[in-house]
Amino acid sequence: MIAQANSQPSSFEVRVLRQEAPGEPSRWERHQVTYEPNLNVISVLQKIATQATTSAGKSTSPVAWDCNCLEEVCGACTMLVNGQTRQACSALVDKLLAETPDGIELRPMSKFPVVRDLVVDRGRMFRALERVHAWIPVDGYGDRGPGPRESQAGQEFRYPLSECMTCGCCVEACPQFSKVELTQHLDETDEQFEQRQAQAYDQSFVGAAAISQTMLFNEHPTGHMNAGERLEALMGPGGLQICGNAQNCVAVCPKEIPLTTSIAKAGRQTTGYAFKRLFDR
Repeated sequence: MIAQANSQPSSFEVRVLRQEAPGEPSRWERHQVTYEPNLNVISVLQKIATQATTSAGKSTSPVAWDCNCLEEVCGACTMLVNGQTRQACSALVDKLLAETPDGIELRPMSKFPVVRDLVVDRGRMFRALERVHAWIPVDGYGDRGPGPRESQAGQEFRYPLSECMTCGCCVEACPQFSKVELTQHLDETDEQFEQRQAQAYDQSFVGAAAISQTMLFNEHPTGHMNAGERLEALMGPGGLQICGNAQNCVAVCPKEIPLTTSIAKAGRQTTGYAFKRLFDR
């Protein structure tokens, strides 16, 4: 039912792309949900679970989805809502119906392997963080006294980067971040499959989130000591050179992280590092 200018619909349609298991074919499922004010997409999925039937009256299982914090902090509930990658917890039904009054469409992210329904495996993003060494090594826990003083400008640059929740919005919208999905061979152990998967991930584009986290730790006074290791990773296969500067990442980031600023800064740092490495030989 379509909302009028001064009224809300009594119900609305929700179309969900479902998939039973990894590698299985997907199918569309339609649900009719009773309207209530101030619903978000997570609330809609909960309503669908309690109904246990499609809009055609056919019995169905609850839709599987990921969520945790419900306040746009954990990044777990990322999905495609009406074709746009976003957080389901902050996607409000009232706004969605105002934009598309014919209903709401939910799909899993397309750049990650589907586990079931709207749940995807974001392990590839965490592997990218491993590739760029997005941490500060700790060689002991003894009292070393106060750390180096930090400038106000440095703090202001790094704080927005620290808000990244590895949600996947930036890489889902990135045209250079291609889907990598492998099938486990019958004669292959789980450990062998994981190793082969890690090798495939290490050859693919790391994405804007990992590049931005590289800059977060390179700009830290202590993390700067290991900046070379991170820049080496960005200069390797699937590194910074893959970025096509489409700027889709910064447009969809729910935290409004200045990802393109990080990418530009990473370009300057890798260029300087490459010259330094060349002349230090």
